[in-house]
Amino acid sequence: MNQPDTPAPGGPLYFDAVLTPNRSLPRWGFRLLMASMVVFLGSLGFAFAQLGAWPVAGFCGLEFVLVWGAFHLSYRSGRMYEEIRLDDAALTVRRVEPNRPTRSFRFQPTWVRVAMDDPPRHDSKLTLSSHGRTVAVGGFLSPDERLEVAQALAEAIERWRSPAALAD
Repeated sequence: MNQPDTPAPGGPLYFDAVLTPNRSLPRWGFRLLMASMVVFLGSLGFAFAQLGAWPVAGFCGLEFVLVWGAFHLSYRSGRMYEEIRLDDAALTVRRVEPNRPTRSFRFQPTWVRVAMDDPPRHDSKLTLSSHGRTVAVGGFLSPDERLEVAQALAEAIERWRSPAALAD
């Protein structure tokens, strides 16, 4: 979660976060894994081909392609992110996913409710709701990270609702 402190062009910014999924294997690690798989599966396939079991080489190649494809899909989904922004006018959630249209949800901060189980469980959801609309946010985060975002957002909404903020 990144929280820039830059003010909004039209007034103060109470909360600004970009939520991104965690990828535990960096790109260089992926390249190293794929290179070692090529060496291992290539030598294994070659050895079986020399013994006359040539179909095993094809399965080694298929295994490499399937692992590469799974990582490709994982990295593609890792380009997803959600922006949560609370300024003077509204609480806005913007969800950007690869190969899907960007979706935006706008709430009036006076009525929005932030809900999250405390202590968080694995299946706990961080939800924002107002006037019959509910949006789940940060589903790709760990339960503790979702709780941290929920607490920070609830504090920001309380600052927004405070008399000092309304007087500005």
